[in-house]
Amino acid sequence: MEAESEPYVRLATMRQLHQAVADLNTARSLADTLQTVADGIVAGLGYELACVNLVRPDGDLVVAAFAGNSAAEALITGRVGSRSSWERRLSMGEPWDELRFIPHTDGWVLLDDDVPQWHTEGPEPRFEDEWHPEDRLYAPMYASGGGLDLLGVISVDRPRNGRRPGAWGREALQMYASQAAIAISNARLRANMQRALVRLEREQQALRASEESFRQAFEYAPSGMAIAEMGGDQHGRLLRTNDALCRLLGRPASVLRRYSFADLVHPEDIGTLLRTSAEGGRAELRLGRRDGAYLWVSLRNSVVADTADGPRFLLTHVEDIEERKRHELHLAHRASHDALTGLPNSAELRSRLSSRLCERPHSAATTPVETLDAAYGDVGDPDARTHGYDVDSAPDGPYDHHVHSVAPDTENDDGAKGLAVLFCDLDGFKSINDRFGHHTGDAVLIEVARRLSACVRDGDTVARLGGDEFVVLADGLGAADAADLAVRLRNAIIPPIRVDGRAVRVGASFGIGWAACGMTAEEVLRSADQRMYVEKRSRSKVHRRAG
Repeated sequence: MEAESEPYVRLATMRQLHQAVADLNTARSLADTLQTVADGIVAGLGYELACVNLVRPDGDLVVAAFAGNSAAEALITGRVGSRSSWERRLSMGEPWDELRFIPHTDGWVLLDDDVPQWHTEGPEPRFEDEWHPEDRLYAPMYASGGGLDLLGVISVDRPRNGRRPGAWGREALQMYASQAAIAISNARLRANMQRALVRLEREQQALRASEESFRQAFEYAPSGMAIAEMGGDQHGRLLRTNDALCRLLGRPASVLRRYSFADLVHPEDIGTLLRTSAEGGRAELRLGRRDGAYLWVSLRNSVVADTADGPRFLLTHVEDIEERKRHELHLAHRASHDALTGLPNSAELRSRLSSRLCERPHSAATTPVETLDAAYGDVGDPDARTHGYDVDSAPDGPYDHHVHSVAPDTENDDGAKGLAVLFCDLDGFKSINDRFGHHTGDAVLIEVARRLSACVRDGDTVARLGGDEFVVLADGLGAADAADLAVRLRNAIIPPIRVDGRAVRVGASFGIGWAACGMTAEEVLRSADQRMYVEKRSRSKVHRRAG
Protein backbone atom coordinates (compact mmCIF):
# COMPACT_ATOMS: atom_id res chain seq x y z
CA MET A 1 0.00 0.00 0.00
CA GLU A 2 2.91 2.37 0.84
CA ALA A 3 4.54 1.62 -2.53
CA GLU A 4 1.29 2.36 -4.31
CA SER A 5 1.01 5.77 -2.62
CA GLU A 6 4.56 6.82 -3.54
CA PRO A 7 3.64 8.06 -7.05
CA TYR A 8 0.90 10.21 -5.53
CA VAL A 9 3.30 11.63 -2.92
CA ARG A 10 5.81 12.35 -5.63
CA LEU A 11 3.14 14.01 -7.78
CA ALA A 12 2.06 16.19 -4.87
CA THR A 13 5.68 17.13 -4.19
CA MET A 14 6.14 17.99 -7.87
CA ARG A 15 3.16 20.29 -7.73
CA GLN A 16 4.49 21.98 -4.61
CA LEU A 17 7.95 22.27 -6.17
CA HIS A 18 6.44 23.73 -9.34
CA GLN A 19 4.54 26.29 -7.30
CA ALA A 20 7.63 27.17 -5.25
CA VAL A 21 9.65 27.72 -8.44
CA ALA A 22 6.83 29.79 -9.91
CA ASP A 23 6.82 31.96 -6.78
CA LEU A 24 10.52 32.70 -7.33
CA ASN A 25 9.69 34.63 -10.48
CA THR A 26 7.11 36.85 -8.79
CA ALA A 27 9.45 38.47 -6.28
CA ARG A 28 9.96 42.16 -7.01
CA SER A 29 13.36 42.70 -5.37
CA LEU A 30 16.50 40.79 -4.43
CA ALA A 31 15.49 40.69 -0.76
CA ASP A 32 12.03 39.35 -1.70
CA THR A 33 13.63 36.73 -3.95
CA LEU A 34 15.95 35.48 -1.19
CA GLN A 35 13.09 35.20 1.30
CA THR A 36 10.94 33.45 -1.32
CA VAL A 37 13.75 30.91 -1.82
CA ALA A 38 13.76 30.10 1.91
CA ASP A 39 9.96 30.05 2.17
CA GLY A 40 9.69 27.76 -0.88
CA ILE A 41 11.84 25.09 0.75
CA VAL A 42 9.65 25.04 3.84
CA ALA A 43 6.36 25.23 1.94
CA GLY A 44 7.19 23.09 -1.07
CA LEU A 45 9.99 20.63 -0.24
CA GLY A 46 8.99 19.37 3.15
CA TYR A 47 11.72 20.80 5.40
CA GLU A 48 10.96 22.59 8.65
CA LEU A 49 13.94 24.98 8.47
CA ALA A 50 15.71 26.65 5.52
CA CYS A 51 18.58 29.13 5.43
CA VAL A 52 19.92 31.02 2.39
CA ASN A 53 23.60 32.01 2.66
CA LEU A 54 24.64 34.49 -0.03
CA VAL A 55 28.20 35.16 -1.22
CA ARG A 56 29.22 38.77 -0.56
CA PRO A 57 31.61 40.80 -2.77
CA ASP A 58 34.47 40.01 -0.35
CA GLY A 59 33.86 36.25 -0.77
CA ASP A 60 32.38 35.52 2.67
CA LEU A 61 28.78 34.26 3.01
CA VAL A 62 26.07 36.13 4.87
CA VAL A 63 22.76 34.69 6.12
CA ALA A 64 20.42 36.56 3.79
CA ALA A 65 17.12 34.77 4.49
CA PHE A 66 15.69 32.23 6.95
CA ALA A 67 12.37 30.40 7.15
CA GLY A 68 10.67 28.04 9.58
CA ASN A 69 11.59 29.47 12.98
CA SER A 70 11.20 33.14 13.88
CA ALA A 71 13.52 32.86 16.89
CA ALA A 72 16.30 31.37 14.77
CA GLU A 73 15.67 33.94 12.06
CA ALA A 74 16.14 36.83 14.49
CA LEU A 75 19.28 35.23 15.89
CA ILE A 76 21.32 34.44 12.80
CA THR A 77 20.00 36.58 9.92
CA GLY A 78 22.77 38.95 8.82
CA ARG A 79 25.57 36.95 10.43
CA VAL A 80 28.59 36.11 8.29
CA GLY A 81 30.59 32.92 7.81
CA SER A 82 34.04 32.97 6.25
CA ARG A 83 34.57 31.55 2.77
CA SER A 84 37.26 29.18 4.06
CA SER A 85 34.87 27.64 6.61
CA TRP A 86 32.21 27.14 3.97
CA GLU A 87 34.66 25.59 1.54
CA ARG A 88 35.74 23.20 4.27
CA ARG A 89 32.14 22.12 4.84
CA LEU A 90 31.41 21.64 1.16
CA SER A 91 34.62 19.68 0.61
CA MET A 92 34.18 17.31 3.57
CA GLY A 93 30.53 16.61 2.93
CA GLU A 94 29.26 13.33 1.46
CA PRO A 95 28.42 14.14 -2.18
CA TRP A 96 24.81 13.54 -3.17
CA ASP A 97 25.36 14.64 -6.76
CA GLU A 98 25.70 18.44 -6.25
CA LEU A 99 24.31 18.33 -2.71
CA ARG A 100 26.60 17.88 0.29
CA PHE A 101 25.49 15.87 3.35
CA ILE A 102 27.48 15.86 6.61
CA PRO A 103 26.13 13.26 9.08
CA HIS A 104 26.12 14.01 12.79
CA THR A 105 28.92 11.50 13.28
CA ASP A 106 31.29 13.77 11.28
CA GLY A 107 29.83 17.18 11.97
CA TRP A 108 31.13 17.54 15.50
CA VAL A 109 34.41 18.95 14.09
CA LEU A 110 32.45 21.93 12.72
CA LEU A 111 30.89 23.01 16.00
CA ASP A 112 33.55 25.68 16.61
CA ASP A 113 33.88 27.22 13.11
CA ASP A 114 32.36 30.60 12.27
CA VAL A 115 29.49 29.46 10.02
CA PRO A 116 26.17 30.64 11.53
CA GLN A 117 24.06 27.60 12.35
CA TRP A 118 20.92 26.54 14.20
CA HIS A 119 20.29 23.09 15.61
CA THR A 120 16.96 21.68 16.77
CA GLU A 121 16.69 19.42 19.73
CA GLY A 122 15.57 15.83 19.24
CA PRO A 123 16.15 12.21 20.19
CA GLU A 124 18.85 9.98 18.81
CA PRO A 125 17.88 8.23 15.54
CA ARG A 126 16.07 4.93 16.01
CA PHE A 127 16.73 3.54 12.55
CA GLU A 128 19.41 3.93 9.89
CA ASP A 129 17.95 6.67 7.67
CA GLU A 130 16.29 8.70 10.43
CA TRP A 131 17.32 12.36 10.51
CA HIS A 132 19.57 13.35 13.39
CA PRO A 133 19.22 16.88 14.87
CA GLU A 134 22.89 17.57 14.04
CA ASP A 135 22.83 16.23 10.47
CA ARG A 136 23.64 18.91 7.89
CA LEU A 137 22.49 19.11 4.27
CA TYR A 138 23.71 21.82 1.89
CA ALA A 139 22.62 22.72 -1.64
CA PRO A 140 25.25 24.93 -3.33
CA MET A 141 23.96 27.51 -5.82
CA TYR A 142 26.13 28.46 -8.76
CA ALA A 143 25.88 31.47 -11.05
CA SER A 144 23.93 30.80 -14.25
CA GLY A 145 22.67 27.56 -12.73
CA GLY A 146 25.96 25.69 -12.87
CA GLY A 147 29.73 25.93 -13.13
CA LEU A 148 32.13 26.75 -10.32
CA ASP A 149 31.19 30.37 -9.61
CA LEU A 150 29.55 29.97 -6.19
CA LEU A 151 26.55 32.24 -5.71
CA GLY A 152 25.41 30.96 -2.33
CA VAL A 153 24.47 27.91 -0.28
CA ILE A 154 21.05 26.69 0.88
CA SER A 155 21.11 24.76 4.15
CA VAL A 156 18.07 22.73 5.30
CA ASP A 157 17.10 20.96 8.53
CA ARG A 158 14.44 18.60 9.92
CA PRO A 159 12.59 16.91 7.05
CA ARG A 160 8.97 16.67 8.10
CA ASN A 161 8.89 12.90 7.57
CA GLY A 162 11.84 12.54 9.96
CA ARG A 163 14.00 10.70 7.40
CA ARG A 164 16.99 11.60 5.34
CA PRO A 165 15.80 12.49 1.84
CA GLY A 166 15.79 9.69 -0.69
CA ALA A 167 16.77 9.88 -4.35
CA TRP A 168 13.67 11.85 -5.32
CA GLY A 169 13.95 14.25 -2.38
CA ARG A 170 17.58 14.92 -3.20
CA GLU A 171 16.77 15.54 -6.87
CA ALA A 172 13.96 17.92 -5.93
CA LEU A 173 16.23 19.94 -3.62
CA GLN A 174 18.96 20.09 -6.26
CA MET A 175 16.49 21.20 -8.95
CA TYR A 176 15.14 23.87 -6.64
CA ALA A 177 18.64 25.16 -5.79
CA SER A 178 19.39 25.45 -9.50
CA GLN A 179 16.20 27.44 -10.13
CA ALA A 180 16.87 29.55 -7.04
CA ALA A 181 20.33 30.46 -8.38
CA ILE A 182 18.77 31.61 -11.64
CA ALA A 183 16.14 33.64 -9.78
CA ILE A 184 18.75 35.31 -7.53
CA SER A 185 20.99 36.11 -10.52
CA ASN A 186 18.02 37.60 -12.36
CA ALA A 187 17.02 39.62 -9.28
CA ARG A 188 20.54 41.02 -9.04
CA LEU A 189 20.52 41.84 -12.73
CA ARG A 190 17.17 43.58 -12.39
CA ALA A 191 18.43 45.58 -9.41
CA ASN A 192 21.52 46.67 -11.34
CA MET A 193 19.42 47.56 -14.34
CA GLN A 194 17.03 49.57 -12.21
CA ARG A 195 19.90 51.51 -10.67
CA ALA A 196 21.34 52.13 -14.13
CA LEU A 197 17.98 53.25 -15.41
CA VAL A 198 17.58 55.67 -12.50
CA ARG A 199 20.96 57.21 -13.30
CA LEU A 200 20.12 57.38 -16.98
CA GLU A 201 16.75 58.89 -16.17
CA ARG A 202 18.38 61.73 -14.26
CA GLU A 203 20.80 62.48 -17.07
CA GLN A 204 18.17 62.37 -19.81
CA GLN A 205 15.28 64.35 -18.39
CA ALA A 206 15.46 66.92 -21.18
CA LEU A 207 15.51 64.19 -23.86
CA ARG A 208 12.39 62.47 -22.51
CA ALA A 209 10.45 65.69 -22.86
CA SER A 210 8.64 66.54 -26.07
CA GLU A 211 10.68 67.77 -29.01
CA GLU A 212 9.56 71.31 -28.44
CA SER A 213 10.32 71.22 -24.72
CA PHE A 214 13.74 69.75 -25.45
CA ARG A 215 14.43 72.38 -28.09
CA GLN A 216 13.53 75.14 -25.63
CA ALA A 217 15.71 73.68 -22.88
CA PHE A 218 18.59 73.07 -25.28
CA GLU A 219 18.58 76.34 -27.16
CA TYR A 220 18.02 78.67 -24.21
CA ALA A 221 20.11 76.91 -21.59
CA PRO A 222 22.38 79.45 -19.85
CA SER A 223 25.41 77.15 -20.26
CA GLY A 224 26.76 75.39 -23.32
CA MET A 225 25.00 72.35 -24.77
CA ALA A 226 25.96 70.12 -27.70
CA ILE A 227 24.84 66.89 -29.39
CA ALA A 228 27.51 64.75 -31.05
CA GLU A 229 27.47 61.53 -33.03
CA MET A 230 28.65 58.27 -31.52
CA GLY A 231 30.16 55.55 -33.67
CA GLY A 232 30.68 55.44 -37.40
CA ASP A 233 32.96 57.52 -39.56
CA GLN A 234 31.66 60.77 -38.06
CA HIS A 235 32.15 59.72 -34.43
CA GLY A 236 32.28 62.76 -32.17
CA ARG A 237 31.21 65.28 -34.82
CA LEU A 238 29.07 68.07 -33.37
CA LEU A 239 25.56 67.89 -34.82
CA ARG A 240 23.95 70.65 -32.84
CA THR A 241 25.10 73.42 -30.49
CA ASN A 242 23.24 76.09 -28.59
CA ASP A 243 23.88 79.83 -28.50
CA ALA A 244 25.61 79.71 -25.12
CA LEU A 245 28.26 77.30 -26.41
CA CYS A 246 28.78 79.37 -29.54
CA ARG A 247 29.37 82.49 -27.43
CA LEU A 248 31.65 80.59 -25.07
CA LEU A 249 33.92 79.38 -27.88
CA GLY A 250 33.53 82.46 -30.08
CA ARG A 251 32.38 80.38 -33.07
CA PRO A 252 29.03 80.29 -34.93
CA ALA A 253 26.98 77.08 -34.97
CA SER A 254 27.61 76.58 -38.70
CA VAL A 255 31.37 76.50 -38.04
CA LEU A 256 31.12 74.27 -34.96
CA ARG A 257 29.31 71.62 -37.02
CA ARG A 258 32.58 71.06 -38.88
CA TYR A 259 34.35 70.05 -35.69
CA SER A 260 34.30 67.49 -32.92
CA PHE A 261 35.36 68.21 -29.35
CA ALA A 262 38.56 66.30 -30.17
CA ASP A 263 39.40 69.04 -32.71
CA LEU A 264 38.88 71.76 -30.12
CA VAL A 265 40.41 70.25 -26.98
CA HIS A 266 43.88 71.16 -25.72
CA PRO A 267 46.40 68.51 -26.88
CA GLU A 268 47.26 67.63 -23.26
CA ASP A 269 43.59 66.89 -22.50
CA ILE A 270 42.76 64.62 -25.43
CA GLY A 271 43.09 61.48 -23.29
CA THR A 272 40.69 62.89 -20.71
CA LEU A 273 38.17 63.73 -23.45
CA LEU A 274 38.31 60.22 -24.97
CA ARG A 275 37.78 58.55 -21.61
CA THR A 276 34.88 60.86 -20.82
CA SER A 277 33.20 60.20 -24.18
CA ALA A 278 33.60 56.45 -23.82
CA GLU A 279 32.23 56.33 -20.28
CA GLY A 280 29.51 58.91 -20.67
CA GLY A 281 30.84 60.71 -17.59
CA ARG A 282 32.24 64.11 -16.73
CA ALA A 283 35.63 65.80 -16.86
CA GLU A 284 37.37 69.16 -16.62
CA LEU A 285 39.50 70.15 -19.63
CA ARG A 286 40.42 73.02 -21.95
CA LEU A 287 38.65 73.93 -25.21
CA GLY A 288 40.06 76.27 -27.84
CA ARG A 289 38.37 79.54 -28.71
CA ARG A 290 38.39 81.20 -32.09
CA ASP A 291 40.99 83.72 -30.89
CA GLY A 292 43.44 80.88 -30.11
CA ALA A 293 43.05 81.01 -26.33
CA TYR A 294 42.04 77.97 -24.32
CA LEU A 295 39.19 78.04 -21.83
CA TRP A 296 38.70 75.68 -18.87
CA VAL A 297 35.28 74.00 -19.01
CA SER A 298 33.47 71.19 -17.25
CA LEU A 299 32.01 68.58 -19.63
CA ARG A 300 29.17 66.33 -18.49
CA ASN A 301 28.13 63.66 -20.98
CA SER A 302 25.04 61.49 -21.29
CA VAL A 303 24.88 58.62 -23.78
CA VAL A 304 21.37 58.44 -25.25
CA ALA A 305 19.45 56.60 -27.98
CA ASP A 306 16.32 57.53 -29.88
CA THR A 307 12.95 55.89 -29.16
CA ALA A 308 13.35 53.43 -32.04
CA ASP A 309 16.71 52.12 -30.80
CA GLY A 310 18.35 54.00 -33.62
CA PRO A 311 21.77 55.67 -33.69
CA ARG A 312 23.21 56.66 -30.36
CA PHE A 313 24.26 60.21 -29.51
CA LEU A 314 26.25 62.06 -26.89
CA LEU A 315 24.51 64.91 -25.09
CA THR A 316 27.17 67.20 -23.64
CA HIS A 317 26.69 69.97 -21.10
CA VAL A 318 29.54 72.51 -21.16
CA GLU A 319 30.07 74.81 -18.17
CA ASP A 320 32.59 77.64 -18.01
CA ILE A 321 34.91 77.06 -15.00
CA GLU A 322 37.71 79.39 -16.06
CA GLU A 323 37.40 81.60 -12.99
CA ARG A 324 37.41 78.65 -10.58
CA LYS A 325 40.38 77.05 -12.32
CA ARG A 326 42.27 80.33 -12.27
CA HIS A 327 41.64 80.54 -8.55
CA GLU A 328 42.78 76.93 -8.02
CA LEU A 329 45.93 77.50 -10.05
CA HIS A 330 46.59 80.69 -8.12
CA LEU A 331 46.32 78.82 -4.83
CA ALA A 332 48.58 76.04 -6.10
CA HIS A 333 51.10 78.64 -7.28
CA ARG A 334 51.06 80.38 -3.92
CA ALA A 335 51.69 77.07 -2.15
CA SER A 336 54.73 76.29 -4.32
CA HIS A 337 56.21 79.75 -4.92
CA ASP A 338 57.83 82.46 -2.83
CA ALA A 339 55.38 85.26 -2.04
CA LEU A 340 58.01 88.03 -2.37
CA THR A 341 59.93 87.09 -5.52
CA GLY A 342 57.48 84.79 -7.28
CA LEU A 343 60.20 82.15 -7.62
CA PRO A 344 59.66 78.47 -6.74
CA ASN A 345 60.03 78.09 -3.00
CA SER A 346 62.07 75.63 -0.97
CA ALA A 347 59.43 72.87 -1.05
CA GLU A 348 58.96 73.18 -4.82
CA LEU A 349 62.73 73.18 -5.35
CA ARG A 350 63.11 69.96 -3.39
CA SER A 351 60.19 68.41 -5.24
CA ARG A 352 61.67 69.21 -8.66
CA LEU A 353 65.07 67.96 -7.59
CA SER A 354 63.74 64.76 -6.03
CA SER A 355 61.74 63.96 -9.17
CA ARG A 356 65.01 63.66 -11.09
CA LEU A 357 66.76 61.31 -8.64
CA CYS A 358 66.39 57.63 -8.01
CA GLU A 359 67.96 55.70 -5.16
CA ARG A 360 70.73 54.09 -7.17
CA PRO A 361 73.66 55.46 -9.20
CA HIS A 362 73.61 55.32 -12.98
CA SER A 363 76.81 53.34 -13.51
CA ALA A 364 76.63 49.56 -13.17
CA ALA A 365 80.23 49.56 -12.00
CA THR A 366 80.98 50.11 -8.33
CA THR A 367 82.63 53.55 -8.49
CA PRO A 368 82.85 55.48 -5.20
CA VAL A 369 82.02 59.15 -5.56
CA GLU A 370 84.71 61.46 -4.21
CA THR A 371 83.59 62.90 -0.92
CA LEU A 372 83.81 66.50 0.17
CA ASP A 373 86.35 65.57 2.85
CA ALA A 374 88.83 64.52 0.20
CA ALA A 375 88.17 67.59 -1.94
CA TYR A 376 87.97 70.28 0.77
CA GLY A 377 89.67 68.95 3.86
CA ASP A 378 88.04 69.82 7.17
CA VAL A 379 85.12 71.62 5.51
CA GLY A 380 83.59 68.43 4.12
CA ASP A 381 80.53 67.02 5.84
CA PRO A 382 80.67 63.19 6.15
CA ASP A 383 76.93 63.03 5.60
CA ALA A 384 77.08 64.97 2.33
CA ARG A 385 78.32 62.17 0.09
CA THR A 386 77.05 59.52 -2.29
CA HIS A 387 78.06 55.89 -2.44
CA GLY A 388 78.44 54.06 -5.73
CA TYR A 389 77.12 50.50 -6.00
CA ASP A 390 76.10 47.96 -8.58
CA VAL A 391 72.92 49.09 -10.29
CA ASP A 392 72.06 45.51 -11.28
CA SER A 393 71.86 44.53 -7.62
CA ALA A 394 69.63 47.44 -6.67
CA PRO A 395 65.92 46.79 -6.10
CA ASP A 396 63.46 47.69 -8.82
CA GLY A 397 61.57 50.92 -8.29
CA PRO A 398 59.63 53.69 -10.01
CA TYR A 399 62.82 55.02 -11.72
CA ASP A 400 63.73 51.82 -13.62
CA HIS A 401 63.34 53.45 -17.02
CA HIS A 402 64.19 57.09 -16.31
CA VAL A 403 67.26 58.94 -17.55
CA HIS A 404 69.73 58.69 -14.70
CA SER A 405 71.42 61.86 -13.48
CA VAL A 406 75.20 61.66 -13.24
CA ALA A 407 77.81 64.01 -11.79
CA PRO A 408 80.58 65.09 -14.19
CA ASP A 409 84.16 64.62 -13.04
CA THR A 410 85.08 68.15 -11.93
CA GLU A 411 88.77 67.27 -11.53
CA ASN A 412 89.23 65.81 -15.02
CA ASP A 413 86.63 67.27 -17.34
CA ASP A 414 85.54 64.27 -19.42
CA GLY A 415 82.83 66.14 -21.31
CA ALA A 416 80.02 64.54 -19.28
CA LYS A 417 76.85 66.59 -18.85
CA GLY A 418 74.76 66.64 -15.70
CA LEU A 419 72.26 68.51 -13.58
CA ALA A 420 74.15 71.42 -12.03
CA VAL A 421 72.94 72.84 -8.71
CA LEU A 422 74.24 76.38 -8.12
CA PHE A 423 73.84 77.59 -4.54
CA CYS A 424 73.89 81.40 -4.32
CA ASP A 425 74.33 83.43 -1.14
CA LEU A 426 74.20 87.23 -1.32
CA ASP A 427 77.17 89.07 0.17
CA GLY A 428 76.45 92.30 2.06
CA PHE A 429 72.69 91.85 2.09
CA LYS A 430 72.39 91.96 5.89
CA SER A 431 73.99 95.38 6.06
CA ILE A 432 71.47 96.71 3.53
CA ASN A 433 68.64 95.46 5.69
CA ASP A 434 70.22 96.95 8.80
CA ARG A 435 71.00 100.35 7.23
CA PHE A 436 68.01 100.95 4.97
CA GLY A 437 65.29 98.68 6.33
CA HIS A 438 63.42 95.64 5.12
CA HIS A 439 61.61 97.56 2.39
CA THR A 440 64.91 98.13 0.61
CA GLY A 441 66.02 94.57 1.37
CA ASP A 442 62.84 93.18 -0.19
CA ALA A 443 63.35 95.32 -3.30
CA VAL A 444 66.92 93.97 -3.61
CA LEU A 445 65.71 90.37 -3.36
CA ILE A 446 63.07 90.99 -6.02
CA GLU A 447 65.63 92.52 -8.39
CA VAL A 448 68.15 89.73 -7.77
CA ALA A 449 65.45 87.17 -8.54
CA ARG A 450 64.66 88.99 -11.79
CA ARG A 451 68.32 89.14 -12.82
CA LEU A 452 68.90 85.47 -12.05
CA SER A 453 65.81 84.45 -14.03
CA ALA A 454 66.93 86.56 -17.00
CA CYS A 455 70.30 84.77 -17.17
CA VAL A 456 69.07 81.17 -17.34
CA ARG A 457 67.52 79.14 -20.11
CA ASP A 458 63.92 78.12 -20.51
CA GLY A 459 63.53 74.93 -18.51
CA ASP A 460 66.10 75.88 -15.88
CA THR A 461 64.85 76.55 -12.36
CA VAL A 462 65.63 79.59 -10.23
CA ALA A 463 64.32 79.15 -6.67
CA ARG A 464 64.51 81.12 -3.46
CA LEU A 465 65.62 78.79 -0.70
CA GLY A 466 64.99 81.36 2.01
CA GLY A 467 66.43 84.63 3.29
CA ASP A 468 69.13 85.77 0.84
CA GLU A 469 69.80 82.26 -0.52
CA PHE A 470 68.91 81.24 -4.05
CA VAL A 471 69.38 77.99 -5.98
CA VAL A 472 69.62 77.46 -9.73
CA LEU A 473 69.00 74.06 -11.34
CA ALA A 474 70.48 73.84 -14.84
CA ASP A 475 70.44 70.53 -16.69
CA GLY A 476 72.77 69.36 -19.44
CA LEU A 477 75.86 71.27 -18.30
CA GLY A 478 79.46 70.18 -18.07
CA ALA A 479 81.86 71.34 -15.37
CA ALA A 480 83.12 74.28 -17.45
CA ASP A 481 79.59 75.23 -18.47
CA ALA A 482 78.48 75.39 -14.82
CA ALA A 483 81.47 77.51 -13.88
CA ASP A 484 80.72 79.92 -16.76
CA LEU A 485 77.08 80.12 -15.68
CA ALA A 486 78.11 80.98 -12.11
CA VAL A 487 80.29 83.81 -13.43
CA ARG A 488 77.45 85.18 -15.57
CA LEU A 489 75.03 85.05 -12.67
CA ARG A 490 77.47 86.78 -10.32
CA ASN A 491 78.15 89.50 -12.93
CA ALA A 492 74.42 90.02 -13.32
CA ILE A 493 73.93 90.51 -9.58
CA ILE A 494 76.77 92.90 -8.71
CA PRO A 495 75.70 96.03 -10.71
CA PRO A 496 74.03 98.69 -8.52
CA ILE A 497 70.36 98.26 -7.67
CA ARG A 498 68.34 101.48 -7.37
CA VAL A 499 65.71 101.59 -4.63
CA ASP A 500 63.84 104.81 -3.88
CA GLY A 501 66.50 106.87 -5.65
CA ARG A 502 69.33 105.17 -3.76
CA ALA A 503 71.89 102.84 -5.35
CA VAL A 504 72.86 99.77 -3.32
CA ARG A 505 75.12 96.85 -4.16
CA VAL A 506 75.29 93.22 -3.15
CA GLY A 507 77.82 90.58 -4.05
CA ALA A 508 77.21 86.89 -4.53
CA SER A 509 79.03 83.69 -3.64
CA PHE A 510 78.26 80.55 -5.64
CA GLY A 511 78.79 76.90 -4.86
CA ILE A 512 78.34 74.36 -7.65
CA GLY A 513 77.02 70.93 -6.77
CA TRP A 514 75.85 68.08 -8.97
CA ALA A 515 72.68 66.04 -8.66
CA ALA A 516 73.40 62.35 -9.15
CA CYS A 517 71.17 59.31 -8.74
CA GLY A 518 71.98 57.71 -5.44
CA MET A 519 71.82 61.06 -3.62
CA THR A 520 68.87 62.66 -1.89
CA ALA A 521 67.75 66.22 -2.60
CA GLU A 522 69.05 67.27 0.82
CA GLU A 523 72.48 65.80 0.09
CA VAL A 524 72.64 67.62 -3.24
CA LEU A 525 71.72 70.99 -1.70
CA ARG A 526 74.07 70.44 1.22
CA SER A 527 77.01 69.71 -1.08
CA ALA A 528 76.35 72.86 -3.15
CA ASP A 529 75.97 74.91 0.04
CA GLN A 530 79.31 73.65 1.34
CA ARG A 531 81.07 74.41 -1.93
CA MET A 532 79.62 77.92 -1.74
CA TYR A 533 80.97 78.21 1.81
CA VAL A 534 84.40 77.03 0.62
CA GLU A 535 84.39 79.65 -2.14
CA LYS A 536 83.31 82.40 0.25
CA ARG A 537 86.03 81.43 2.77
CA SER A 538 88.65 81.30 0.02
CA ARG A 539 87.68 84.76 -1.23
CA SER A 540 87.78 86.06 2.33
CA LYS A 541 91.36 84.77 2.74
CA VAL A 542 92.38 86.43 -0.52
CA HIS A 543 90.90 89.75 0.64
CA ARG A 544 92.71 89.53 3.99
CA ARG A 545 96.05 88.82 2.30
CA ALA A 546 95.46 91.69 -0.11
CA GLY A 547 94.68 93.96 2.83
